[in-house]
Amino acid sequence: MCKEDFIIKAFSNKLNGDDGAVLKKWCLSKDLFFEDVHFKRSWLNLEQIATKAMLVNISDAIVMNAVPKYALLGLSLPNLSKKEIKNLQKGFLKTAKQFNIKIIGGDTIQSDKIGISITLISKVKKPIFRTGLKKNDLLAFTGKLGQSLKGLKALQKGKKLNKNHKFIKPKLHPKFFYEIAPKISCAMDISDGLSKDLSRLLKCNHLGVSLRKKLSKKELYSGEEYEILFGFPKKNKKAIKKIAKEYKIKLNIFGKAVKGKYEFSGREHHF
Repeated sequence: MCKEDFIIKAFSNKLNGDDGAVLKKWCLSKDLFFEDVHFKRSWLNLEQIATKAMLVNISDAIVMNAVPKYALLGLSLPNLSKKEIKNLQKGFLKTAKQFNIKIIGGDTIQSDKIGISITLISKVKKPIFRTGLKKNDLLAFTGKLGQSLKGLKALQKGKKLNKNHKFIKPKLHPKFFYEIAPKISCAMDISDGLSKDLSRLLKCNHLGVSLRKKLSKKELYSGEEYEILFGFPKKNKKAIKKIAKEYKIKLNIFGKAVKGKYEFSGREHHF
């Protein structure tokens, strides 16, 4: 058991273990974004740091079929100038406005490095959980995986990325997901790489996978992609492919849920 799983196990209950906790008509979720863990100051400017911190949290709400409404910010910040603080604020406020989110409070402390903790409060009518996958359901992911890892390696070599690169600014698909939600059985976002997140999805459904095509190492192990991993009954394949085409979403149907287990063999991202 990895240390992350060990920590989570201590707080195990019917509300946690997913991308968000559903309490009646609300979905609550939290994600952390820390300097020298998720980013370096030389990689992203302050506006981009705040923007990405918001987007990775919003991604969790979307895959729960929830619509973000409110956010609480926890900020640990070094001694920034007022101009720098305004640039950070700009990222939070612009992204919140884009998704019609109201920032309603939080807390700030001084620290040696930038640390951001965001709690999202989202409205949900019919949540989509990681559980719900059935034997013979098809498995799919959106987009092209591998770009985030490629961008990370470029940054580690001292290169610069385009401001719209996926590693800098994740591309979310809310309208697409909300439309396919009634036709799918389970979902989660791909934050730790397809292989790791697929292992989580399959483990909680007590199933394995029969791959329909060979997946590359870049596809399997590229983290921070924030594409959508989901399962659905075969009868809904045509309808989902049509919706993906309408939204110009690349749809990759890569496998089928089967009896068995799927073991993650890569390096743990957390502990």
